[in-house]
Amino acid sequence: MDTARRRPVPGQPAPWFVLRNQHGESVELAALAGAPAVVMFFPLAFSRVCGAELSEIMGRWAEFAELRARLLAVSCDSVHTLRAFADELGGVPFDLLSDFWPHGAVSDDYGAFDQRQGFPARETFVLDAELTVRHRVSAAHDHARDLDQVLGALRM
Repeated sequence: MDTARRRPVPGQPAPWFVLRNQHGESVELAALAGAPAVVMFFPLAFSRVCGAELSEIMGRWAEFAELRARLLAVSCDSVHTLRAFADELGGVPFDLLSDFWPHGAVSDDYGAFDQRQGFPARETFVLDAELTVRHRVSAAHDHARDLDQVLGALRM
């Protein structure tokens, strides 16, 4: 199935969702209105690239905080796996969201779910305060996304 046809493009509202974070709390996209947000899909917790990528985000967290941006990192891992992953990273200052069940449904709504692999691609959607998609950043499964692009889009 070609999910790219459904992928939201700049100028479109971001698809609505409610997912549970690494603490089991529900996070609703609509609750983020009023400030910019980043919805970042990543393949799997505990993989080499994902761990390095999230560590880089934590190292640059002050830049996200300065822009008052809310970051949501979404994978198909369970809440329990995401909690263990966050603990292994020493805690994270942002939400790790579980798109575990129905498996990959939110990732699919964003055109980020890789049906062949069974997990999301590295897709990032930068949203404005009205939760409209303003920019998209992509990277291959085996490469970290360019955080300078993400932060640059937030600054626009």
